[in-house]
Amino acid sequence: MANVKITETILRDAHQSLIATRMPFQVMEPILDTMDKVGFHAVECWGGATFDACLRFLKEDPWERLRKLKKHFKNTKLQMLFRGQNILGYNHYSDDVVEYFVKKSVENGVDIIRVFDCLNDTRNLETTIKATKKEGAHIQIAFSYTTGKAYTTDYWCDLAKKLENMGADSLCIKDMSGLLLPYVTENLIKKLKAVTKLPIELHTHYTSGMASMTCLKAVEAGCDILDTAISSFALGTSQPATEVLVKALENTPYDTKLDINILIDIAKYFNKYRDECLKDGLLNPKVLGVNVNTLKYQVPGGMLSNLIKQLTDAGQIDKLDEVLEEIPRVREDFGEPPLVTPSSQIVGTQAVMNVLSGERYKIVPKESKKLVKGEFGKTILDMNEDVVNKILNGEERIVDRPANHIKPQLKQFEKEVELYKKQDEDVLTYALFPAIAQDFFEYRESKTTGVDKSQYDDKNKTYPI
Repeated sequence: MANVKITETILRDAHQSLIATRMPFQVMEPILDTMDKVGFHAVECWGGATFDACLRFLKEDPWERLRKLKKHFKNTKLQMLFRGQNILGYNHYSDDVVEYFVKKSVENGVDIIRVFDCLNDTRNLETTIKATKKEGAHIQIAFSYTTGKAYTTDYWCDLAKKLENMGADSLCIKDMSGLLLPYVTENLIKKLKAVTKLPIELHTHYTSGMASMTCLKAVEAGCDILDTAISSFALGTSQPATEVLVKALENTPYDTKLDINILIDIAKYFNKYRDECLKDGLLNPKVLGVNVNTLKYQVPGGMLSNLIKQLTDAGQIDKLDEVLEEIPRVREDFGEPPLVTPSSQIVGTQAVMNVLSGERYKIVPKESKKLVKGEFGKTILDMNEDVVNKILNGEERIVDRPANHIKPQLKQFEKEVELYKKQDEDVLTYALFPAIAQDFFEYRESKTTGVDKSQYDDKNKTYPI
């Protein structure tokens, strides 16, 4: 048995899960050289919601952040999370935009691209896989783990074989809601190991309280790499703690060989920032607890927070239990998709609309219509035909690869961003988030011209130690 490898998530998913991706680079930078000495398999530090949050809340250029990270991590691979044809946004983009984003990500410092699709529709992964291969980076394909009638062990094994044939360099079980149970995990990984020679990584969240037990059984079954977070931003809706798992595996056949003392020093550093976040209210203690409802409703932590906010804003927080009961019904109507961005937001919002309007599918957000129409791809099960007919009202559905219906967009984005462009990457920033990007470009210009920028600042957007 080879030593288990660790991918550290504190610079991406850990703070995305616990403080809505609000950790600024100025907090990260002083500890990066120390992190580089640990010997992590990789550091997940980019992609996911970091791109949006950098622009929208932190007024940072995400590309500049990536370049700075690369300067510090001389011995450690940098990993990003990529949403397939959605890239890092919430809609599908044309192939030329996806290809250019992959090219620029690798060029600026990304070594490993972890790609997933919210529906596990492999057609939505094809362009990213080919582009990553072309750029010479490592392509890790993640399948979005969930449970339901169709999601058998055979389904996951067949999917793993298909992903290997598509060119994956490694596979990841992406358990975004903490649904994996320890003995289910042991069985799943043993079966996966029997059908693929690729390294297998486990990414799970502590939301249901299962994650550490799940990781231990995964390792015993042959899992090669674990995603963990330094304890300062671990547990709750985040990942299991790095130091704890490293210590648990010490002097066993699975020993990570990582220096626990360096990890403790890193935790001490981030503890100061965590205390600031608790004090400012950015870190809500509620997200640090165990929520067993996850196992019943399959609601990821971020989705639950969003539901609570929607209901609170509507003055209907007393309807939360009704909404949670409605979510599995909507999910079934919509073909039982995994609940991960953007499908989680779509199903959750539709459940809220169904409850608050008093009639199911009386109010249908445009994102629900897109999902039902096939704009995000194909769900594993057929959708409820009555619901489809009510929502689409005779409109034709997309049955082939959704991106086939999107004409090349890159030239148009380049034309639209011409006035603001300072670097090649600006066109991609604009492509993903046009309005937010424009605000950021104006802010960036104000910094260089000396214009009063107080209108852009918000004391709640940066948290220096």
